[in-house]
Amino acid sequence: MAKIKGSIVVNIERCKGCGVCVPSCPTTVIALADEVNGKGYHYAYMANPETCIGCANCALVCPDAVITVYKMKVNE
Repeated sequence: MAKIKGSIVVNIERCKGCGVCVPSCPTTVIALADEVNGKGYHYAYMANPETCIGCANCALVCPDAVITVYKMKVNE
């Protein structure tokens, strides 16, 4: 049976680091970076990419729509 694996891409320069996506993730994939983007914000990134299930909660709650979610089937 195929398993669903997820991945997210964050537009780092548009992310304002509000952090709304962090608690929305059921598998604690997302964190705010220690580094800042060009606007001085701590942007969101995939801290634990191996646990992403592609649920898209992060993209749904992002007020600036800077998160894109990808899903792929992985055969086990």
